[in-house]
Amino acid sequence: MTLVVGSEFPADTKAAGIPLSPTSSLDKDASSKISVSSSDLLPPLDEKPRFTDLLLNRGSRQPADLDAIATRRSVFDDPILAKHYLPSEKYENRHRFDPNARWTFREERDIVRKIDWRVMLWAAISFSALNIDRGNLSQANTDNFLPDLGMTTDDYNLGNTVFRVAFLCAELPSQLVSKKVGPDRWIPTQMCLWSIITLGQFWLSGRSSFLVCRALLGFIQGGFIPDLILYLSYFYTKTELPLRLAFFWMSSNVCSIIASFIAFGVLHLRGTLGKAGWRWLFLVEGLLTFVIGFATFFMMPPSPTQTRSWFRPNGWFNEREETIIVNRVLRDDPSKGDMHNREGLTIKRLWTAVCDYDLWPLYILGLMFGIPPSPPGSYLTLSLRNLGFGTFETNLLTIPSTVFGLITMFLVTILSEAVNDRAIVSMLEDIWTLPFLIAIYCLPENPNQWVYFGLATALLSYPYTHPIQVGWCSRNSGAVASRTVNASLYNMFVQLTSVISANIYRQDDAPRYRRGNRVLIIISCVNLVILYPSTKLYYIWRNKQRDRIWNAMTPEEQVHYLETTKDIGNRRLDFRFAH
Repeated sequence: MTLVVGSEFPADTKAAGIPLSPTSSLDKDASSKISVSSSDLLPPLDEKPRFTDLLLNRGSRQPADLDAIATRRSVFDDPILAKHYLPSEKYENRHRFDPNARWTFREERDIVRKIDWRVMLWAAISFSALNIDRGNLSQANTDNFLPDLGMTTDDYNLGNTVFRVAFLCAELPSQLVSKKVGPDRWIPTQMCLWSIITLGQFWLSGRSSFLVCRALLGFIQGGFIPDLILYLSYFYTKTELPLRLAFFWMSSNVCSIIASFIAFGVLHLRGTLGKAGWRWLFLVEGLLTFVIGFATFFMMPPSPTQTRSWFRPNGWFNEREETIIVNRVLRDDPSKGDMHNREGLTIKRLWTAVCDYDLWPLYILGLMFGIPPSPPGSYLTLSLRNLGFGTFETNLLTIPSTVFGLITMFLVTILSEAVNDRAIVSMLEDIWTLPFLIAIYCLPENPNQWVYFGLATALLSYPYTHPIQVGWCSRNSGAVASRTVNASLYNMFVQLTSVISANIYRQDDAPRYRRGNRVLIIISCVNLVILYPSTKLYYIWRNKQRDRIWNAMTPEEQVHYLETTKDIGNRRLDFRFAH
C-alpha cells in the first residue's frame, strides 16, 4: 500500500506516492491501549464516501459501531516517514499534535458538528454580510437609482468595473495582511470598514461620488473570501471543505432572498424625509452589516486551540477535542502545520507561489467559468423592469432563481465529492446554462414578459461550481504559504470574470442584448469543449509524469529525497494533483 500526499487515495488506484514501510501500522503502544485491529479503523483509503455520508457531514463511510476507532491512516503512522512531516515549532497548535492520538467515530462526528455550529455558521453569516453590501446596488436599480443620480447603463457598468478592479487589486495585499495579523483580526476589521462606506452611500450625489464609493468598497472587500477560506481550512479536512464552501455560498443565496424582502420593505420608504428608497436601503443594510462585523471580533477565535479569552473563559473545546481537531487536520494534510497563523510571507515564498504554473489552468477556469451566467444575472432586475414589471414585483421575482440555485449548487458539490471528480462535474454549470442562453438569444424583439422571466429564472438556477473549484485550488496548492497566495490569485481571476462580464451587455445592444448573448454562447462552448477537458488531461499527465520519476527510485532513494529535498507543497515528487 502506498500513500499519496495531497490525495486521500492509495497509489494503486489513483497515483503513485510515498511507500509506507513494512513496519507502517499503528504503533504498538497505541495499539495495545485501544486494542483494535486494522479493520476497526476507517475504511481503506481508496473507498469513496457514500452520498448519505456526505449529506450527514461525514467524510467517509462509518460503521454501525460509532465507538470504533476513526483515526485515519497517515504518514505519521510510519516511523521512517513521520519525521519528515512534523509540524513546525512555530505552528500555533503544536502543543496538541500527537501522532499516537486515536479517537472514535462518535467523537469525530460530535466535534465536526460542533465546528459547524461554532465556526462555519458564523463564517456563513459573515459571508452573507459581504453579499448584502455587494448585492444592494442591483436592488437599488429597481427604485430609479440611475435616473435619480443622472446616470446611464454605461455608468452603471463603469461602476461595476471600478468595483471589480479595486477588489482585484486588493486581493493579494489583503491576504498578506491577513496572514501577518491573523484572519480573526483582519476579517472583522474589513467588515466594519466596508459597512461604513455602504451606509455612506445614503449621501450619494452623482456619478463621481458613485464611482468613488464603488472603488472604496472594492478595495476594502478585496481578499475577504480567500481570508475566510484560509480560516476554515484550519478546522476542516480537504474532503470536508468543499461541502462547507457549498454551504458558504448557499448562505449567500439565502442572504439574497432575505435581502430581497428587506429591499421590498425598505424601498417603500421612498419619500420619507424627502429621500429616495434606495438611499434608505444603503443606510439600513450598512448599519446591519456593521453590527455583524463588530460581533465578528468576538466570534472568530484564531485557531482550534485558541478559543479561550477574557469574554469566553471556558473556550469552545476541551483539551481532548482540541487534540482531535488538530490531529485529524494534520493527518489529512501535514502541510497545514508548516506555519504559524500569524506568520507573514517572505517575498521568496510569495514569488514561488505566484510562479506555480501547475495552478495556472485553474486560474484560467476561474476567469472563464462564471462569464456565461453573469450578465443575465446582473441585468435581471433591469430586464424585468424594462419588460413592464414593477419595482416590488421585480424584487420578489428574483427569489425563485436564488432558491433553485441554492439547491443545484448543493447537489453538484455533493456529486463532486461522491464521484471524486472536479473537472467533469464542474462542466455541469455550462451544460446547464448553454441551452437557456440559446433560447433567450432566439426570443423575438418584444418577448412575453413571463416567457423571458421563465427562461431567465431557469438559466440563473444553474449549479454554481465555484465551491468545487475553490476547494480544488486549495487542495492542489499543497502548503499553507502557497494556499494563501494561490487562493488570492484564483479569486483575482474570478473577479476579472466580473470585470469582463460587466462590459458584455452594452447600451447600444439594449434591450435584447443579442450581440452580448452571442458572446456568452461562444464562451460557454469554449469552456465545455476546450478548457475543462484540457485541465483534467493536464493534471492526469502531471501525475503520470511524477509516477514515472518516483517509481523509478528505490525505497532508499525515496527516503533520501524526503530527508534532503527543498521542494515544498505541490512541488514535491510525492504530491499528486486532484482533478
